[in-house]
Amino acid sequence: VAPATPICEVPSTAMTGTVVQLSCKETEGSPPSEYQWYKNGVALVEKTGTGSDRAANITYTMNKKSGTLLFNTVTKNDTGEYFCEASNGIGLSQKCSGKRMQV
Repeated sequence: VAPATPICEVPSTAMTGTVVQLSCKETEGSPPSEYQWYKNGVALVEKTGTGSDRAANITYTMNKKSGTLLFNTVTKNDTGEYFCEASNGIGLSQKCSGKRMQV
């Protein structure tokens, strides 16, 4: 079954230095969907914990299975428009509408 349009939860504002979690979920896809987050239209990379990630100053953890995007300490650089895409290899992938997070 192709995924349904996911429901995204993106806080509109966040305080610098706080923990912020964005979530994305859809329940119709079978097999279960994987989720990809985008910021300002650019796909976010999944953090793997290697040294190059720290050099790239990645401040978040993205879980493609659960659809969560977690910022351990959010910064002004994290301000932007976020949306996620659900895909399970069947039919078209589905995106939620973008929401702006202001830090």
